[in-house]
Amino acid sequence: MLDTVAASPTTTAETLVDLSGVRQAFPKPDRGEHVVLDDVALTIRKGEIVGLLGRSGSGKSTLLRIVSGLVAPTSGRVSWCGAPVTGPCEGLSMVFQTFALFPWLTVLENVELGLEALGVPAAERRRRSLEAIDLIGLDGFESAYPKELSGGMRQRVGFARALVIHPKLMLLDEPFSALDVLTAETLRTDIIELWTEGRLPVGALLMVTHNIEEAVLMCDRILIFSVNPGRVAAEIKVDFPHPRNRLDPDFRQMVDDIYARMTNRASEAIDRRLAGVHAAAAAPEAAVGRPAGGVGEPALIAQPLRAVSTNLIAGLLETLAAPPYEGRADLPRLADALQLEADELFPIVESLHLLGFAAMEDGDVRLTDAGGEFVASGTDGRKALFREALLARVPLAAHVRRVLDERPNHRAPAARFREELEDHLRPAEAARTLRAVVAWGRYAELFAYDELTGDFSLEDPA
Repeated sequence: MLDTVAASPTTTAETLVDLSGVRQAFPKPDRGEHVVLDDVALTIRKGEIVGLLGRSGSGKSTLLRIVSGLVAPTSGRVSWCGAPVTGPCEGLSMVFQTFALFPWLTVLENVELGLEALGVPAAERRRRSLEAIDLIGLDGFESAYPKELSGGMRQRVGFARALVIHPKLMLLDEPFSALDVLTAETLRTDIIELWTEGRLPVGALLMVTHNIEEAVLMCDRILIFSVNPGRVAAEIKVDFPHPRNRLDPDFRQMVDDIYARMTNRASEAIDRRLAGVHAAAAAPEAAVGRPAGGVGEPALIAQPLRAVSTNLIAGLLETLAAPPYEGRADLPRLADALQLEADELFPIVESLHLLGFAAMEDGDVRLTDAGGEFVASGTDGRKALFREALLARVPLAAHVRRVLDERPNHRAPAARFREELEDHLRPAEAARTLRAVVAWGRYAELFAYDELTGDFSLEDPA
């Protein structure tokens, strides 16, 4: 359900993109389908910057390719300038995360390439390309090759190549994420200045990002995407004038509110899964012959996990327990202090929430009693607490242990569990989930795992 925080921009501006009921699904190898996007609606109008904000895997980049006409949705309606999209859209350009330059072409030749494909005469191509190169701050580097340029300069070439066709809409697929912090900030500021001064020959910008501050800093509207499947969970209008001040209390409050929205949804999803685990474990048929939390139902076992290092988990718990946080931290400020983006911090915090060592509450993370006990314990005590948490709250870990306990030789191949996961998860997601359980189970001494044979075992079965 769409949670609309503010009204959309005025409808008097020209509509460039209009999507409704867009769904994108891919078949699984054996059966069923994996739904990436479901019931997505989106309108982009001339004169605005719209941000698609969400976690990795929420389908944002897929949606960008649907908008561009490079990918056809499974179902739904997509229109470009009032006409149905049946292929690549004319008058639309894209800036990629990884530069995507041709290394054997000079800066000028890379920028000219799009105009050449459109059949623009050579003299006009050169004039417009030189203008774009100058506009983006690369004057003097026309004859340089990509290998001679820094990452920030290469991305400026990418922007120049996208700008040179004077697009009605420019798509930005995490264009600053491959750059270091200072370079990204400089380029981001330059783009916004050119936009607000009316010097960018672009009708509108649609930007994919997982950086919350970046979205608030640049965009007029932000669409927050949920995960599995990707849906528009909220729409936020950003009314702050440019240039925007990150330290302004209203700016900080909006960032805090977005963190709260994203973490509240994540924590609610985790809590719903845990409620299902506890309900299944409480059933008589689930309890017989199983350790606490040893729920074997496939839908519960197939809980997507991120392979978060136990060192990161322990380190964040220790950070939360120490001054200045004293058990509770504001996530945006914690991200700044640790120099982590939201998409890097969220998996760690969500792992803490899943294991019961911390709780996500309205954009904050709070140390629980179990988390405090973990911090105060020695190595053996920490392992014991981690083992208890895995058995009670991570069904796959409990399932692996139960299978090992029940087998006479106390061994089982990882492929057996991977196949179970792949009945419900994409292969890559199943592999990532299994890696997480391997790492966590080893740390907790719940079981052993042999990388060479791909077998789980109990080294010292009880």
